[in-house]
Amino acid sequence: MIRPATLADAPQIRALWNAMITDSLANFSEVEKTPAEVETAIRERPVQGFAVFVAEEEGEITGFSTYAQFRPGHGYRLTMEHTIATNPRFKGRGIGRALMKAVEDHARAMGAHSMLAAITAQNSDGVSFHEALGYQHVALVPRAGYKWGQWLDLVLMQKFL
Repeated sequence: MIRPATLADAPQIRALWNAMITDSLANFSEVEKTPAEVETAIRERPVQGFAVFVAEEEGEITGFSTYAQFRPGHGYRLTMEHTIATNPRFKGRGIGRALMKAVEDHARAMGAHSMLAAITAQNSDGVSFHEALGYQHVALVPRAGYKWGQWLDLVLMQKFL
């Protein structure tokens, strides 16, 4: 079941988000999300016209997705960027696709023109996932990030909504 996130979901969302930070090269961050940061996203993004969604199965949050404006400034108001994380135990069950559909449908309904995915080039599963959803490669930024003693390239992919 895909639904909007509530504050009660914050601990499970935070656990998924922090696992992506601490256990993978899926993003460049090395700093875990705090409870306050996750709660603020859940509370404020909908007020700002964005969203946070969760996939839930038998009371367990199996994944989450969220989006917001790609960069600050009025000129970027129609270009969004998303974050998605799923529990690896549930891989291959369509949870990621369902979460992306929720984010894309919401952004489209709010008037967004496109959605960007910023993916670590070393995350081949993430790149393949987005390709399967119709995202196109638009840029490669060599050595854009540094994590765990290594430089990481950034792939930007875009889908027009």
